[in-house]
Amino acid sequence: MPGRLLRGLWQRWRRYKYRFVPWIALNLNHNPRTIRYVPEESKDKVISDEDVLGTLLKLFQALFINDFHKQSDILTMLPETVKSKYHDLLSVQHPRVKLLEYRHQQQNIFKPEEILYKTLGFSVARATSSLISAGKGVFVTRGLVPKGAVVSMYPGTVYQKYEPIFFQSIGNPFIFRCLDGVLIDGNDKGISKVVYRSCNGRDQLGPLKMSDSTWLTSEICNPLAVGQYVNNCSNDRAANVCYQEFDVPAVFPIELKQYLPNIAYSCDKQRGTWVAQSVKRRLSV
Repeated sequence: MPGRLLRGLWQRWRRYKYRFVPWIALNLNHNPRTIRYVPEESKDKVISDEDVLGTLLKLFQALFINDFHKQSDILTMLPETVKSKYHDLLSVQHPRVKLLEYRHQQQNIFKPEEILYKTLGFSVARATSSLISAGKGVFVTRGLVPKGAVVSMYPGTVYQKYEPIFFQSIGNPFIFRCLDGVLIDGNDKGISKVVYRSCNGRDQLGPLKMSDSTWLTSEICNPLAVGQYVNNCSNDRAANVCYQEFDVPAVFPIELKQYLPNIAYSCDKQRGTWVAQSVKRRLSV
Protein backbone atom coordinates (compact mmCIF):
# COMPACT_ATOMS: atom_id res chain seq x y z
CA MET A 1 0.00 0.00 0.00
CA PRO A 2 2.75 2.59 0.85
CA GLY A 3 4.47 1.71 -2.42
CA ARG A 4 1.32 2.38 -4.47
CA LEU A 5 0.78 5.65 -2.63
CA LEU A 6 4.34 6.81 -3.27
CA ARG A 7 4.13 5.86 -6.96
CA GLY A 8 0.87 7.78 -7.28
CA LEU A 9 2.39 10.85 -5.60
CA TRP A 10 5.47 10.62 -7.84
CA GLN A 11 3.36 10.49 -11.01
CA ARG A 12 1.34 13.49 -9.86
CA TRP A 13 4.53 15.41 -9.07
CA ARG A 14 5.99 14.64 -12.52
CA ARG A 15 2.92 16.26 -14.11
CA TYR A 16 2.65 19.15 -11.66
CA LYS A 17 6.28 20.25 -11.38
CA TYR A 18 6.16 22.15 -14.69
CA ARG A 19 3.67 24.53 -13.05
CA PHE A 20 5.57 24.83 -9.75
CA VAL A 21 7.46 28.14 -9.99
CA PRO A 22 10.38 27.29 -7.63
CA TRP A 23 11.08 24.06 -9.55
CA ILE A 24 10.94 25.93 -12.87
CA ALA A 25 13.35 28.60 -11.61
CA LEU A 26 15.85 26.03 -10.35
CA ASN A 27 15.77 23.98 -13.57
CA LEU A 28 15.83 26.66 -16.26
CA ASN A 29 19.52 26.18 -16.97
CA HIS A 30 19.23 22.38 -17.09
CA ASN A 31 17.41 22.45 -20.41
CA PRO A 32 18.17 25.64 -22.37
CA ARG A 33 16.29 24.18 -25.35
CA THR A 34 12.99 24.92 -23.57
CA ILE A 35 13.83 28.61 -23.07
CA ARG A 36 12.58 31.00 -25.72
CA TYR A 37 13.80 34.57 -25.30
CA VAL A 38 11.40 37.28 -26.45
CA PRO A 39 12.88 40.80 -26.11
CA GLU A 40 9.59 42.56 -26.81
CA GLU A 41 6.00 41.43 -27.27
CA SER A 42 5.88 43.11 -30.68
CA LYS A 43 8.81 40.94 -31.85
CA ASP A 44 7.18 37.66 -30.88
CA LYS A 45 5.96 36.99 -34.41
CA VAL A 46 6.92 34.19 -36.73
CA ILE A 47 4.67 35.45 -39.52
CA SER A 48 2.63 38.63 -39.84
CA ASP A 49 -0.89 39.01 -38.50
CA GLU A 50 -2.06 39.64 -42.07
CA ASP A 51 -0.81 36.21 -43.13
CA VAL A 52 -2.49 34.56 -40.13
CA LEU A 53 -5.78 36.32 -40.88
CA GLY A 54 -5.56 35.37 -44.55
CA THR A 55 -5.03 31.70 -43.68
CA LEU A 56 -7.97 31.63 -41.26
CA LEU A 57 -10.30 33.37 -43.70
CA LYS A 58 -9.29 31.02 -46.51
CA LEU A 59 -9.95 27.91 -44.41
CA PHE A 60 -13.14 29.20 -42.77
CA GLN A 61 -14.65 30.22 -46.11
CA ALA A 62 -13.93 26.73 -47.46
CA LEU A 63 -15.60 25.20 -44.39
CA PHE A 64 -18.58 27.55 -44.80
CA ILE A 65 -19.03 26.52 -48.44
CA ASN A 66 -18.74 22.88 -47.45
CA ASP A 67 -21.53 23.41 -44.88
CA PHE A 68 -23.53 25.62 -47.23
CA HIS A 69 -26.71 23.53 -47.05
CA LYS A 70 -26.73 24.14 -43.27
CA GLN A 71 -26.27 27.90 -43.51
CA SER A 72 -29.72 28.94 -44.77
CA ASP A 73 -30.73 30.65 -41.49
CA ILE A 74 -27.46 32.57 -41.36
CA LEU A 75 -27.65 33.61 -45.01
CA THR A 76 -31.01 35.30 -44.45
CA MET A 77 -29.33 37.66 -41.98
CA LEU A 78 -26.40 38.63 -44.22
CA PRO A 79 -26.26 41.59 -46.65
CA GLU A 80 -26.96 40.83 -50.29
CA THR A 81 -23.36 41.54 -51.27
CA VAL A 82 -22.10 38.89 -48.84
CA LYS A 83 -24.71 36.34 -49.91
CA SER A 84 -23.89 36.86 -53.57
CA LYS A 85 -20.19 36.33 -52.83
CA TYR A 86 -20.86 32.89 -51.37
CA HIS A 87 -23.28 31.98 -54.15
CA ASP A 88 -20.57 32.89 -56.66
CA LEU A 89 -18.03 30.72 -54.82
CA LEU A 90 -20.51 27.86 -54.71
CA SER A 91 -21.44 28.17 -58.39
CA VAL A 92 -17.92 27.19 -59.40
CA GLN A 93 -18.49 23.75 -57.82
CA HIS A 94 -22.24 23.68 -58.49
CA PRO A 95 -22.58 20.47 -60.53
CA ARG A 96 -20.35 18.47 -58.24
CA VAL A 97 -22.00 19.84 -55.10
CA LYS A 98 -25.45 18.92 -56.34
CA LEU A 99 -24.42 15.38 -57.18
CA LEU A 100 -22.76 14.77 -53.84
CA GLU A 101 -25.59 16.36 -51.87
CA TYR A 102 -28.00 13.98 -53.59
CA ARG A 103 -25.85 10.95 -52.87
CA HIS A 104 -25.15 11.83 -49.25
CA GLN A 105 -28.63 13.13 -48.46
CA GLN A 106 -27.61 16.64 -47.46
CA GLN A 107 -24.64 15.56 -45.34
CA ASN A 108 -21.28 17.35 -45.46
CA ILE A 109 -19.60 16.97 -48.82
CA PHE A 110 -16.18 16.51 -47.24
CA LYS A 111 -14.97 16.00 -43.72
CA PRO A 112 -13.33 19.07 -42.11
CA GLU A 113 -9.88 17.46 -42.21
CA GLU A 114 -10.30 16.91 -45.95
CA ILE A 115 -11.22 20.58 -46.39
CA LEU A 116 -8.06 21.48 -44.46
CA TYR A 117 -5.95 19.34 -46.77
CA LYS A 118 -7.56 20.72 -49.92
CA THR A 119 -7.18 24.31 -48.68
CA LEU A 120 -3.77 24.40 -46.99
CA GLY A 121 -2.12 21.24 -48.33
CA PHE A 122 -1.96 19.29 -45.07
CA SER A 123 -4.17 17.91 -42.32
CA VAL A 124 -3.51 17.43 -38.59
CA ALA A 125 -5.15 15.29 -35.92
CA ARG A 126 -4.81 14.26 -32.28
CA ALA A 127 -3.20 10.91 -31.52
CA THR A 128 -1.16 9.20 -28.82
CA SER A 129 2.15 11.03 -28.47
CA SER A 130 5.44 9.35 -29.30
CA LEU A 131 6.91 10.98 -26.16
CA ILE A 132 6.86 8.81 -23.06
CA SER A 133 4.07 9.71 -20.58
CA ALA A 134 3.08 12.69 -22.74
CA GLY A 135 -0.51 11.56 -23.37
CA LYS A 136 -1.92 12.83 -26.63
CA GLY A 137 -0.10 14.85 -29.25
CA VAL A 138 -0.78 16.40 -32.65
CA PHE A 139 0.46 14.81 -35.86
CA VAL A 140 0.44 15.64 -39.52
CA THR A 141 -1.75 12.93 -41.03
CA ARG A 142 -1.55 13.99 -44.65
CA GLY A 143 0.53 16.30 -46.82
CA LEU A 144 3.48 18.51 -45.86
CA VAL A 145 3.53 21.65 -43.70
CA PRO A 146 5.60 24.49 -45.18
CA LYS A 147 7.72 26.67 -42.92
CA GLY A 148 5.70 29.51 -41.38
CA ALA A 149 2.29 27.90 -41.89
CA VAL A 150 -0.53 28.08 -39.36
CA VAL A 151 -0.87 24.49 -38.12
CA SER A 152 -3.31 24.80 -35.22
CA MET A 153 -5.29 27.11 -32.96
CA TYR A 154 -5.31 27.01 -29.16
CA PRO A 155 -9.00 26.72 -28.22
CA GLY A 156 -10.69 27.57 -24.95
CA THR A 157 -12.19 30.19 -22.67
CA VAL A 158 -10.21 33.44 -22.50
CA TYR A 159 -9.79 34.90 -18.99
CA GLN A 160 -8.49 38.35 -18.13
CA LYS A 161 -5.93 38.53 -15.30
CA TYR A 162 -8.53 39.61 -12.76
CA GLU A 163 -11.20 37.01 -13.60
CA PRO A 164 -11.80 33.89 -11.45
CA ILE A 165 -10.22 30.67 -12.67
CA PHE A 166 -9.23 28.90 -9.44
CA PHE A 167 -11.66 25.98 -9.59
CA GLN A 168 -11.14 25.51 -13.33
CA SER A 169 -7.36 25.36 -12.79
CA ILE A 170 -7.37 22.50 -10.27
CA GLY A 171 -5.67 19.51 -11.91
CA ASN A 172 -5.87 21.29 -15.28
CA PRO A 173 -2.75 21.05 -17.51
CA PHE A 174 -4.35 22.97 -20.39
CA ILE A 175 -4.24 26.52 -19.02
CA PHE A 176 -2.08 28.68 -21.27
CA ARG A 177 -0.68 32.00 -20.03
CA CYS A 178 -0.27 34.66 -22.69
CA LEU A 179 2.46 37.31 -22.74
CA ASP A 180 0.12 39.93 -21.28
CA GLY A 181 -1.08 37.65 -18.49
CA VAL A 182 -4.35 36.65 -20.15
CA LEU A 183 -5.19 32.96 -19.63
CA ILE A 184 -6.73 30.49 -22.08
CA ASP A 185 -8.35 27.39 -20.61
CA GLY A 186 -8.11 24.71 -23.31
CA ASN A 187 -9.45 21.83 -21.21
CA ASP A 188 -12.23 19.93 -23.00
CA LYS A 189 -13.48 18.17 -19.87
CA GLY A 190 -15.00 18.90 -16.47
CA ILE A 191 -15.93 22.37 -15.26
CA SER A 192 -13.89 23.99 -18.05
CA LYS A 193 -16.16 22.34 -20.61
CA VAL A 194 -19.28 23.53 -18.78
CA VAL A 195 -17.99 27.12 -18.57
CA TYR A 196 -17.13 27.23 -22.28
CA ARG A 197 -20.53 25.87 -23.34
CA SER A 198 -22.26 28.40 -21.08
CA CYS A 199 -20.34 31.36 -22.52
CA ASN A 200 -20.86 30.05 -26.05
CA GLY A 201 -24.64 29.93 -25.58
CA ARG A 202 -24.63 33.34 -23.92
CA ASP A 203 -23.04 35.08 -26.93
CA GLN A 204 -25.09 33.40 -29.66
CA LEU A 205 -27.31 35.78 -31.63
CA GLY A 206 -30.15 33.71 -33.07
CA PRO A 207 -28.58 31.43 -35.67
CA LEU A 208 -25.30 33.38 -35.55
CA LYS A 209 -22.76 31.59 -33.38
CA MET A 210 -19.91 33.71 -32.08
CA SER A 211 -17.62 30.73 -31.46
CA ASP A 212 -17.15 27.03 -32.14
CA SER A 213 -17.84 24.48 -29.39
CA THR A 214 -17.32 21.32 -31.44
CA TRP A 215 -13.67 21.11 -30.30
CA LEU A 216 -15.15 19.84 -27.01
CA THR A 217 -16.40 16.76 -28.86
CA SER A 218 -14.92 14.10 -31.12
CA GLU A 219 -16.57 15.68 -34.20
CA ILE A 220 -14.54 18.88 -34.69
CA CYS A 221 -15.80 21.39 -37.26
CA ASN A 222 -12.60 23.44 -37.23
CA PRO A 223 -9.76 20.94 -37.81
CA LEU A 224 -7.16 23.44 -36.54
CA ALA A 225 -8.68 23.54 -33.04
CA VAL A 226 -6.24 21.00 -31.55
CA GLY A 227 -3.49 23.36 -30.37
CA GLN A 228 -3.85 22.49 -26.68
CA TYR A 229 -2.56 18.98 -27.48
CA VAL A 230 0.67 20.15 -29.11
CA ASN A 231 3.37 18.91 -26.74
CA ASN A 232 6.38 20.92 -25.63
CA CYS A 233 9.90 19.98 -26.60
CA SER A 234 11.93 17.52 -24.55
CA ASN A 235 15.63 17.02 -23.88
CA ASP A 236 15.76 14.62 -26.82
CA ARG A 237 13.50 16.39 -29.32
CA ALA A 238 13.46 20.05 -30.25
CA ALA A 239 10.21 21.93 -30.79
CA ASN A 240 9.01 22.16 -34.37
CA VAL A 241 6.22 24.69 -33.72
CA CYS A 242 5.90 27.81 -31.60
CA TYR A 243 2.94 29.79 -30.29
CA GLN A 244 2.07 33.21 -31.60
CA GLU A 245 -0.59 35.58 -30.34
CA PHE A 246 -3.23 36.81 -32.74
CA ASP A 247 -6.13 39.11 -31.86
CA VAL A 248 -9.25 38.56 -33.94
CA PRO A 249 -10.13 41.91 -35.57
CA ALA A 250 -13.51 43.50 -34.88
CA VAL A 251 -14.31 43.39 -38.61
CA PHE A 252 -13.95 39.60 -38.78
CA PRO A 253 -16.85 38.23 -40.92
CA ILE A 254 -19.70 37.43 -38.57
CA GLU A 255 -20.78 34.36 -40.54
CA LEU A 256 -17.31 32.82 -40.05
CA LYS A 257 -17.11 33.34 -36.28
CA GLN A 258 -18.84 29.99 -35.88
CA TYR A 259 -15.41 28.41 -36.54
CA LEU A 260 -13.44 30.42 -33.93
CA PRO A 261 -12.63 28.06 -31.02
CA ASN A 262 -12.34 30.80 -28.38
CA ILE A 263 -14.84 32.64 -26.20
CA ALA A 264 -14.32 35.41 -23.68
CA TYR A 265 -15.30 34.65 -20.09
CA SER A 266 -16.74 38.17 -19.80
CA CYS A 267 -19.21 39.18 -22.47
CA ASP A 268 -17.77 42.72 -22.72
CA LYS A 269 -14.26 41.59 -23.73
CA GLN A 270 -12.95 41.15 -27.25
CA ARG A 271 -11.95 37.55 -27.89
CA GLY A 272 -8.37 36.65 -28.77
CA THR A 273 -7.16 33.55 -30.56
CA TRP A 274 -3.81 31.79 -30.30
CA VAL A 275 -2.37 29.90 -33.20
CA ALA A 276 0.61 27.60 -33.44
CA GLN A 277 3.00 28.36 -36.27
CA SER A 278 5.14 25.81 -38.08
CA VAL A 279 8.83 26.64 -37.84
CA LYS A 280 10.06 23.51 -39.62
CA ARG A 281 8.87 21.52 -42.54
CA ARG A 282 6.77 19.04 -40.63
CA LEU A 283 4.80 18.90 -37.40
CA SER A 284 5.78 15.74 -35.54
CA VAL A 285 5.11 15.49 -31.81
